[in-house]
Amino acid sequence: MTLVAEEQVLVIPTELFHSLGHFQGFSPEVDRYLKPILESGQISYRPRGQMEADPSFKQLIPYCVFRFVDADGVARILNYQRGGGGGEARLRAKRSVGVGGHISTLDHQASEAAEHSKTQDSAAVYRAGLMRELDEEVSINAGHTESCIGMINDDETDVGRVHLGVVHVFDMQQPAVDAREDDIQDVRFTPLAEIAADLDHYETWSQIAVRALVEQQK
Repeated sequence: MTLVAEEQVLVIPTELFHSLGHFQGFSPEVDRYLKPILESGQISYRPRGQMEADPSFKQLIPYCVFRFVDADGVARILNYQRGGGGGEARLRAKRSVGVGGHISTLDHQASEAAEHSKTQDSAAVYRAGLMRELDEEVSINAGHTESCIGMINDDETDVGRVHLGVVHVFDMQQPAVDAREDDIQDVRFTPLAEIAADLDHYETWSQIAVRALVEQQK
């Protein structure tokens, strides 16, 4: 019988996150967290199954949100229904506004930074993982700009305790993003205000991200 090697995902010690300043929910202070994490020298790759149950480590997750502002100035956010297929089982059947996932050793191998310093390599690996996840999950069919707006930490749920999110917003010239995975269903661009009024149907990270986007508009 052939054994399939378990995915090795990028993690940091939870202690490192706490040393930079613990928060619950959303923080707009990307520079306070992301660069120091990538420069820390404390990044490692560990078995995903083990890490899903070990809150002494945080899995670093790019969480990408797609926004389109229509002709009336209404901000619309891509959202979708999580199916029953792959991905995080604890999030199934919830709606989500975020696309993204784990950084793995595959991204380390694929990055073009092998000859660079460890710091540069970590940043390149993170970027390679972000782009791989996007390419696997969605097809982006219009021009866009990208900005990194904040971090998500949620220690109040089992999923959140072992993950640390990095929120990237893609501002689309047209609402042209299609699913590439069966697990991403019923894709639509919905007014931000409508999503904010219906948060109970969304996964926790989406609730946190949507509240941050609403606050950003004020």
